[in-house]
Amino acid sequence: MTSPKLTLTDAEVPASKVDAVVVGTVKGDNGVALAAGTESVDAAFEGRLAELLALLGATGKADEVVKLPTRGSTAAPLLVATGLGKVDGEPAAEQVRRAAGAAARALSGTGRAVTTLSRLDLGAAAEGTALGAYAFTAYRAQSDGGPLERMDLSVPSARAAAPKRELGRAVAVAEAVRAARDLVNTPPNDLYPASFAERAEALARDAGLRTEVLDEKALRSGGYGGILGVGGGSSRPPRLVRLHHEPAAAKARVALVGKGVTFDTGGISIKPAANMDHMTSDMAGAAAVVATAVLAARLELPVEVIATVPMAENMPSATAYRPGDVLTLYGGKTVEVLNTDAEGRLILADALVRAGQDSPDYLIDTATLTGAQVVALGNRTPGVMGTPEFRDRVVTLSQHAGENGWAMPLPDHLRSELDSRLADIANVTGNRWAGMLVAGVFLAEFVDDATTWAHVDIAGPAFNAGSPWGYTAKGGTGVPVRTIAAVLADIAEHG
Repeated sequence: MTSPKLTLTDAEVPASKVDAVVVGTVKGDNGVALAAGTESVDAAFEGRLAELLALLGATGKADEVVKLPTRGSTAAPLLVATGLGKVDGEPAAEQVRRAAGAAARALSGTGRAVTTLSRLDLGAAAEGTALGAYAFTAYRAQSDGGPLERMDLSVPSARAAAPKRELGRAVAVAEAVRAARDLVNTPPNDLYPASFAERAEALARDAGLRTEVLDEKALRSGGYGGILGVGGGSSRPPRLVRLHHEPAAAKARVALVGKGVTFDTGGISIKPAANMDHMTSDMAGAAAVVATAVLAARLELPVEVIATVPMAENMPSATAYRPGDVLTLYGGKTVEVLNTDAEGRLILADALVRAGQDSPDYLIDTATLTGAQVVALGNRTPGVMGTPEFRDRVVTLSQHAGENGWAMPLPDHLRSELDSRLADIANVTGNRWAGMLVAGVFLAEFVDDATTWAHVDIAGPAFNAGSPWGYTAKGGTGVPVRTIAAVLADIAEHG
């Protein structure tokens, strides 16, 4: 979907000939207050802007948007006040992102606006605007209006190199998130393993990445038993996509793995009908990994990135794998299948072993893996497991990026619950407890002990089934593109 054009401006905001002016508000001790950067706009209202907004019921709380006709106080006919929430000192970047996103969504159908939020945090304002203006309309015969077309970002100097660089990076990151959202939102009759592989290959090729696609014959000859097992019930066979960003003088090699189940019925262990349509998002991890690998190339990060992306459709049929089957995965380990709805870990296991053969300095996998993640952490907080030091680094960067990862353990005692009477390991335990952690423990069996590894479970955060909020639209969210991008940038800087 078309992203709004984002441009820098150092012109006086009240005199800007645009359709709307965006200002930030904060939740103060004595009611609504104006955020920093709004001084010239407030002066245009003779210092009474906060008072006028309060009369309209503004409080400055997060996600609040209040519109006010300017009646000639500014060249723009409309003022949009967007809430940052309670601010202690300087607003956090995530507060600016959310406020910018809420404003951009409220400006749907608007041609051009100017914002003062960029005076608080240019990058966050740009990201939030681009993501908040997102709308997936590819399958609509008619759409009401359209997204915001252009946003001017007010800065002290529009010609300075630093804000240009900051805006360029923010736009690239937002475009990667939007690309991941587009993939997640594409319905499963159009996005299946072969078509997903084609789209991933096209995105990567356009960015200059090397690509490799393994079809079902190559998977069979290579011994990818997990991917073949999960994909065996579908008439649309599985794929494994490999993308490679290989800059000169790379500071580190990072392997990325993402779960790409293009639709998950649960297989023979079929899911309930209610909300099964949400399983179109079961490839969100793969979408994020593809988008982030492309982003690394776009940003020319001095980090070698190798993405290994398994893609399969989990369907029930006469050829589907069954509870009780034993699969031989890539690398030779065997798995007893006790539940065909625990399929993501099976395709990830194949991919993790293959990724490990590249001898990465760091390995990150992400997946919409367990309903237990939602039970434990809700719909907005990914669970992060893995090598403790690296896990905590990923969590810190995720929280700064606004994706709110949370550290979770991998208790040793859970491994025995995956013991199988037939195979090296079972794919689930015999009870319902600690499902997110059990899945992480299972994956750890396929990661070399010497590998620095993080696993990010995004079962809830990858798809917003509720109302839009902040810069998050309904449907695919693009989580955890910004987390992985932040980790890659941090590795590029610090190793």
